[in-house]
Amino acid sequence: MKTAAAFTAITGLLSASVAATPAVTVTTRASKITPVTIKGNAFFAGDKRFYIRGVDYQPGGASDAKDPIADAAGCKRDIAKFKELGVNTIRVYTVDNTADHEECMTALAEAGIYLALDVNTPKYSINRAEPQMSYNKVYLQSIFATIDKFQKYDNTLLFFSGNEVINDDKTTNCAPFVKATTRDMKSYINSQGYRKIPVGYSAADVDSNRFEMAEYMNCGEDSVRSDFFGFNDYSWCDPSDFKTSGWDQKVKKFQDYGIALFYSLSEYGCNTNKREFNEVKSLYSTDMTGVYSGGIVYEYSEEGSKYGLVKIDGDSVTEKDDFTALKKAFAGTQSPSGDGGYKSEGKASKCPAKSKTWDIGMDDDKLPALPEGAQAFMGKEGAGKGPGLTGSGSQTSGSKTTDLAPAGEGAVTSAASGAGKSSTGSPGAAASVHVGDSLMAPMVCGLVVVVSTLFGASLI
Repeated sequence: MKTAAAFTAITGLLSASVAATPAVTVTTRASKITPVTIKGNAFFAGDKRFYIRGVDYQPGGASDAKDPIADAAGCKRDIAKFKELGVNTIRVYTVDNTADHEECMTALAEAGIYLALDVNTPKYSINRAEPQMSYNKVYLQSIFATIDKFQKYDNTLLFFSGNEVINDDKTTNCAPFVKATTRDMKSYINSQGYRKIPVGYSAADVDSNRFEMAEYMNCGEDSVRSDFFGFNDYSWCDPSDFKTSGWDQKVKKFQDYGIALFYSLSEYGCNTNKREFNEVKSLYSTDMTGVYSGGIVYEYSEEGSKYGLVKIDGDSVTEKDDFTALKKAFAGTQSPSGDGGYKSEGKASKCPAKSKTWDIGMDDDKLPALPEGAQAFMGKEGAGKGPGLTGSGSQTSGSKTTDLAPAGEGAVTSAASGAGKSSTGSPGAAASVHVGDSLMAPMVCGLVVVVSTLFGASLI
């Protein structure tokens, strides 16, 4: 969430996403909705290209972090508006991994609506100021427990490992912790024999290192690459057009990107002037669909930042002018027929070189090792019950020093119950590289998950 950034979703079907037959029984819910997968650089529902037409959904905003998927009555109230808008996806920034989500998720599926979910919460997230301390076993247990809760639903579209963690030139040294979290989430999904739900990152649209961040999340072996990449982009401010907004140059820059991209799968929708959502026409045209897979508008409910499409007061929902404008834009814009010009084969990027605007603080082929004790979660018992929104938190549960390992060391790439194939070496084995305060001190990494969870412009 943020005040200015559109989520460009680049989804890549990584070779690691082909898993062996699971060795455990995974409970799923019967549903008429088709699970979405990634092929090449695009999303697909079965054999049909899937374009995200979404809205960010977090009633109450950052000041009142609650789980809207656990509020069945509120969820059903708002589904009527989602259908009227013509959306097929909602993004939720915070959920309670101890709550019951069955009624809302079932109702969403019946309405043909998918969930793009941030796994972090305000208390269980990576802190930019001390990323090495906040990346720990307690943190991973919480996000793994969230995966457990939502993997069973066919309309769980994807998981975000973080949101706008790197938001300027000085926070690029937080990137390895985002990438390690992405690696760990993919490993956990594989270890439990779950459906291959895509895992990726929602980036801030930082001019000086936008492309470097995208390259970094797509470089290296498959086990550590994101399945998709999105960035929050608010650069199209009406009145504007494809070229004036600079969106044509972003398409050109990412035309050879090897994983799925989507605009505003995170966020889009500049509110500097009256919002007419003219960008919708370009986003779902062949000008962009060869690279992008749609986007998510910020945001559904008005939370004080003047981005809301509706105003909620108890059971009452009042449509604002922006609601009508977006509804009109969606209704007047059809997605391209066929495959939209997607690329059927994705490839890894070259890791970006160190520069004045890009410095991750370690070698490209290294990542923070899986925290001590977290390897146990990859076994048959999984992560166990989550801490919910009222737990004591995880941001000070780790050490101020970080062990480094070869990037894919111990990653689970296939099979289940932790018995899967590791990409390198023995599971969880860390290399002898040790990163202490001297190297990591400059890390001004801010709240990774806190940003991802604390919604929109209010956080960063």
